[in-house]
Amino acid sequence: MNSFISWIGGKKLLKKKIIEQFPDNFDRYVEVFGGAGWVLFDKEKHASMEVYNDVNGELVNLFRCVKYHPDALQNELNWILISREQFFDCVSQSNTRGMTDIQKAARFYCRIKLSFGADLRSFGVRSRDMQKTIAYLQEVSKRLNRVVIENVDFGQLIKTYDRESALFYCDPPYYDAEKYYPDRFQPEDHERLRNILKKIKGKFILSYNDCEEIRNLYAGYSIIEVERQDNLVTKTNPRRYRELIIKNY
Repeated sequence: MNSFISWIGGKKLLKKKIIEQFPDNFDRYVEVFGGAGWVLFDKEKHASMEVYNDVNGELVNLFRCVKYHPDALQNELNWILISREQFFDCVSQSNTRGMTDIQKAARFYCRIKLSFGADLRSFGVRSRDMQKTIAYLQEVSKRLNRVVIENVDFGQLIKTYDRESALFYCDPPYYDAEKYYPDRFQPEDHERLRNILKKIKGKFILSYNDCEEIRNLYAGYSIIEVERQDNLVTKTNPRRYRELIIKNY
């Protein structure tokens, strides 16, 4: 199945190539930088234990509301139209005090769905079937039924769930592109992540942009070169990006 949202750096176009690199045996699957969860949603189940994590509290609140309260969230979303005014109302209400988690999730969902490129700030001028989109939340809720949802720093998460039979999928903000992500990831966190992964008992698989700094940082590990289209590709914009899949097995 597909993810129910778009997110910056989403792996919709790369998920198959990432999953092809998964090891044969693991009983614990952990998405360290969850985002839209495209790799997670691609299979009905990756392992007997699955964990979704993201440091973005608004995103995690949305996932939790979809998992536990899909009916209430759908009722809250009945008012959604493809409306510029409504979109900017949701943007302005993002920090309003007194709203319930359901109300916050609905407005955040609106910002994701109606923004251009899921940037949460600018209105995207295109049509979509919002009722079909909202109805899909029931399917998403079923998929998340047994998924553990976390909202912690990647270092704490990896330490908590590490074991020999664990597989960590890491899709951190890309090198030298940290400012485009809405979360608190600093340039020095790339090295911190490498240092943590170097010591784990389990297996890891990383997706990164192809650049000299990352190649140097993970020298000695298995590095697979892949290509994908620009997420906003059109007939007049056929750009392709080179990316890396890195693993310790």
